[in-house]
Amino acid sequence: MAVVSQPMQIYRVGAGRIVSSALFLALVLAAPAVLLLGRGLPAHGPGLVLRLVGASACVLLVPGGIFVRALGRPHTFGVAIAASFAWSLAALAGALALTFALDGTIRTTLWLLAGFSAASLVPALFRAPVPSERSERVTIAGVAAAASVFACAVWWTSNTIYGDALFHLGRVRKLDSFDLTSLSVVNEFRNGGLHPGYAFPVWHSAVALVARLADVDPATALLHMPAILTPLAVVLAYAAGAALFRSYGGGVATAAAQVGLLGFSRAGTGSFDFLALPPTVARALIAPALLALVFSLAAGGRRRQVLSIAAASTALALAHPTYAFFAAVPLAGFLVARIALAPRLWREALRLAAALPAVLVPAGLYALWLKPIVDKTVSHQPDAVERRRAITHYAGQIDVVHGLLRLAPETISRGGAIAVAGLIAIPVAALAGRQRWAAYVLGASLAVLALVLVPWAFDHLSNAVSVSQARRLAAFLPIPFAVAGAASLLGRFRLAACLAAFGVGGLLQLVYPGEFSYFLVVGGPVWPVWLAFAGAGIGLVAAAIVRRSVPEGEPIWTAAVALSLVAPVGFAGLAYLKRVEPDRFRLTPGLVHALRTEVPARDVVFSDLETSYRIEAYAPVYVSAAPPAHVADTKDNYPNERRDDVIRFLRTGSLSVPRRYHAQWIVVARRRFDLHLPLPKAYEDSRFVLYRVGEGSTKHG
Repeated sequence: MAVVSQPMQIYRVGAGRIVSSALFLALVLAAPAVLLLGRGLPAHGPGLVLRLVGASACVLLVPGGIFVRALGRPHTFGVAIAASFAWSLAALAGALALTFALDGTIRTTLWLLAGFSAASLVPALFRAPVPSERSERVTIAGVAAAASVFACAVWWTSNTIYGDALFHLGRVRKLDSFDLTSLSVVNEFRNGGLHPGYAFPVWHSAVALVARLADVDPATALLHMPAILTPLAVVLAYAAGAALFRSYGGGVATAAAQVGLLGFSRAGTGSFDFLALPPTVARALIAPALLALVFSLAAGGRRRQVLSIAAASTALALAHPTYAFFAAVPLAGFLVARIALAPRLWREALRLAAALPAVLVPAGLYALWLKPIVDKTVSHQPDAVERRRAITHYAGQIDVVHGLLRLAPETISRGGAIAVAGLIAIPVAALAGRQRWAAYVLGASLAVLALVLVPWAFDHLSNAVSVSQARRLAAFLPIPFAVAGAASLLGRFRLAACLAAFGVGGLLQLVYPGEFSYFLVVGGPVWPVWLAFAGAGIGLVAAAIVRRSVPEGEPIWTAAVALSLVAPVGFAGLAYLKRVEPDRFRLTPGLVHALRTEVPARDVVFSDLETSYRIEAYAPVYVSAAPPAHVADTKDNYPNERRDDVIRFLRTGSLSVPRRYHAQWIVVARRRFDLHLPLPKAYEDSRFVLYRVGEGSTKHG
């Protein structure tokens, strides 16, 4: 059953353009209505959920949804959602750029985004209704409902902000609090340099806008937005799968595999806990939206869809610059494989060829703007010392072969049962060589694995983007699509295939449960990686010669087989569902209140590394140092030197150190450091003391 087969009118027959426009307007107004309802309730429990749902929809879907209808939305509803999300982020990027140009505030960005929506509304209302299949809308509603149940688990586990989230919270808070006179206002250091990964903080501004609209603290928004965004992430995975397989079964199978890969395999909720952070947003939200748009165009979508692809690429580059280029790698492999396997479909090849520049040009332009910042980082074009440091830091994840680097195969397969199942399923795609999905699975896998496993290729890639970034290319392997493809082939055997898939899923979960520690200890099995690499190459050649495809099962059985495979992984993962332990370095409520009320915004606060890291997250101030692992290692930031200065201060108590950084305030964690300073105290409790540096003793730089 195709996603678009015998299209049905989205509105009832005879309703006409006026009624369709009225229904669309009601849909647009539903988001602010939910927001207003939530703001009428207390900011906790159901009230908080409604606030965040309404605010997120107003920022991330409504502006783009209006523009997409004005532009002429795609026929498939899932792809329309993907385009709406992409254009919302692109519009937000434009509004934020104007805000910085006008020296405005986050409120300025909000009004500019509202203006974009209002300007798009009139042509959108006059646009004729677009045919859409009712069954797809029902399926998407079911996928979203199931994902909402999973989102409840994500909400329950989200009780602490820790790790990288503190870094991002600091940027969100500064966007929410400061006049946006330059991009550097969001830095952790007053005179520091921009972070090359987040130089233009478009996603941070989205979180800040959600917090502002919902009337909650940025920390509350960042803590609970993962649960709010979980249904959207699953729906976008469905949209990508449905667009590639041209069936709702392929979409459900892809979404199930994505949840199993990113969530269930990683102790229940996994990466979904971090769905408000730019790297995860880029991988789990923006990348699937981009793929849905590309697959839809390849299947015969309108040429104007190239604009939506460019918008999605822009959003992906701004959220995480390297990911836009990484997304182009499997798409390039897809193009080559499709030409090899279906040379007569030259029109489709042309559409794919048009999609690649739409992905690469926005990313390239942003990279060109970013180049002066990247050139200042130590990890870009590293010297011998930095290269040795990277090899030591990522020990186990990187192999050294004749002096060249490559990604260790154990790193690729460490993702648990679904990752291993997907790797095994890659060669199986050769049995369906004439199908579009098979070309993507084979071509994308071969392209990605060649870059990460061939030492010469990976060594050059790591020199260009750093070892830290290069190893992330493996995340763009088409694992969910390979699983969905295998499910479509096995779907012919119906119940027997479901039982077999359930058994395989349980067996793989027992044997390969996955390893998700930051430093690789054991890793995953090596053989599935080499099987996938060799199988993709051999399978591509064999499929190009044979040019026949094994019949596929019905969509309902495709979905059932994939769900059966994922089910035991889900049971095992959710059985270990638990909340994160409280942050042992957390600030006390009293200190946070003092930092927000006693300390003027934009002042510099000096403290130890862990305390500083939390101070800049929970108060609109700058700090003098932070853990080097969470700071861009640029010439302007010099994080290691800052760390050494903090250690010297804590050892000697010399006030010349904080004066060097023009600090107006000092915080001492009294339980960890026995340090008494001859300065007036602005606040103290059992864990912290806030000192005020005397007037004239420092410069307010």
